[in-house]
Amino acid sequence: MGSVGTLILNNALAELQIEHISTWDGELSRNSTIYMFKAFVRALFALFEKLLKGEVDIVHIHLAERGSAVRKAIIALVTMAFNKPFIMHAHGCEFHSFHSQLPIIPKKLLNWVLQQSAYLIALSESWRDYYVNNCGLTAEQVVVFPNPAEIPEAVPDRANSQQKLKISFLGRICKRKGVFDLLEAFAQLASQHQEKSELILAGIGEIEEAKALAQRLEIKQHVTFPGWVDPDGRNKLLSDADVFLLPSYNEGLPMAVLEAMSWGLPVVTTPVGGIPELITNQETGLLVDPGNVPQLAEALESLIKNELLRLELGKAARKRVAPLDIKLYSRSLSELYFSVSGTPKSKSVEPPLKEAVTASPRR
Repeated sequence: MGSVGTLILNNALAELQIEHISTWDGELSRNSTIYMFKAFVRALFALFEKLLKGEVDIVHIHLAERGSAVRKAIIALVTMAFNKPFIMHAHGCEFHSFHSQLPIIPKKLLNWVLQQSAYLIALSESWRDYYVNNCGLTAEQVVVFPNPAEIPEAVPDRANSQQKLKISFLGRICKRKGVFDLLEAFAQLASQHQEKSELILAGIGEIEEAKALAQRLEIKQHVTFPGWVDPDGRNKLLSDADVFLLPSYNEGLPMAVLEAMSWGLPVVTTPVGGIPELITNQETGLLVDPGNVPQLAEALESLIKNELLRLELGKAARKRVAPLDIKLYSRSLSELYFSVSGTPKSKSVEPPLKEAVTASPRR
């Protein structure tokens, strides 16, 4: 399950009884069609059994592109067959590319399924506009819930650090995330800036390719690859970091950026997906164009050289994501569930926080 789903489950309110049914087996499903098919069939039977027993009020479906869209459309159809409402939660950062390339009949079928949802949760206003304008959903049907963040109570004092600056990346090691651009940009830094910095690329994916590029660029000694990190490892990485980079080509609203901002880190990223609604250039972070290596190197150098800029951007970033605290998000999501199910709501559930999400009841 993705980090957003895990965060939602771990912070669900007591008024809700949520059971997670996985439609894939992580890396096994990513690398094997057979594993993916078996995982999906298991999920389908598990859902079917619960629907037969009358144990379901709402189905919350997490949607991405390609195979995910097919699997989740089938899940939605099964849910509809039992006359149960469902909420689509759109995460796919490449959904627009996938959707635009679909043949006309599959596209109409997918649009029809999306239109049957009680609500579709989009990660940003730009994504909301896409689903309304391209998939035929009504404006009232699409609600904006930016991804939540787990806000640490306190963050380290990063002023006057005498140690090497730790410049961190957290995500899949691949071209789409801009990892190879990141290495190219670091190689363009003056040698004195390289010497005072450590580049940490945490995640799975094309690690060997990234290591080979670091060696060719003669920066291997400045780069470490810790691999996949668990939540505790992620928190330590962000706590220890001084700068966070995510120069992606496509995104929805990346959890990594939210997490970095919650830890008070200055973030260098790209204005793709919902990121521009979260980061204002030179105010709550630095924005560079996707694939623009010189621009990325310049932004990185400005943060290495200017401690005051790092601290100010980090402080502003943490303040910006405060309304997206998972505790506030959970209350808003609970309100949405109760509005869809029509069941009485506990008086202890507070109304949605408008600064955190935009969610008007569907009429």
